[in-house]
Amino acid sequence: MLVFPAIDLLGGNAVRLREGKRDQVTVFSNNPVEFVLGLARPGVTRLHVVDLDGAFAGAPVQTGLLTQIIKASPIPVEVGGGIRDRAAIDAVFAIGAQYVVLGTAAVKSPALVEAACRAYPGKIVVAVDARDGIVAVDGWTASGNVSAIELGQRASAWGAAALLYTDIARDGTHVGPNVEATAALAAAVDCDVIASGGVGSLNDLARLRDAKIPAVVVGRAIYDHHFTVDEAVATATHGASAC
Repeated sequence: MLVFPAIDLLGGNAVRLREGKRDQVTVFSNNPVEFVLGLARPGVTRLHVVDLDGAFAGAPVQTGLLTQIIKASPIPVEVGGGIRDRAAIDAVFAIGAQYVVLGTAAVKSPALVEAACRAYPGKIVVAVDARDGIVAVDGWTASGNVSAIELGQRASAWGAAALLYTDIARDGTHVGPNVEATAALAAAVDCDVIASGGVGSLNDLARLRDAKIPAVVVGRAIYDHHFTVDEAVATATHGASAC
């Protein structure tokens, strides 16, 4: 299993939200670029960066900061947050992102996302952000009125490179990932599923690894010093002792 460390951007800071709620934010740094080298450890093949301002605004906001992060990163960067039209997709690739994450657009503009999957093969990740099995959109503030599995199957048929599955109720909580729902989604689609939300311990990573989940996004657990990036990679790839 691969480990993708995460940087979430809000107001120019590196932050983490609890359950995606803007009023439950913890600021970890006012210089997100300095995080890059610390996260790009041996064995890490991708950095996951989200423009939370963009997710709430409905259009990319932190483009300048994203450009700096991508330039500083020695590994590929995937970017999400507020990317909801073709111009925004093209612009994020133009600043050097290797992967683009589309969530709300997959629900509201499916033809756009299908076309993007064809235009950028192997580069489009569809975010399946769910609360009680139902997808949420617009920065997780509204229901998309579609189940996680239904959206995942649509995206898989479009040719998405992967699905990024987040159980919103667990995001930023350290209560553990929803392994069962993640595995169920993986069994229902023909593309890779990346787990996200709730990871708080090395044991959580081991559970995802043992469920044969291909990759996991980890953010707050690293920043809160529950484990290091190196420990996460060791557990995910070699089955190191969990704690």
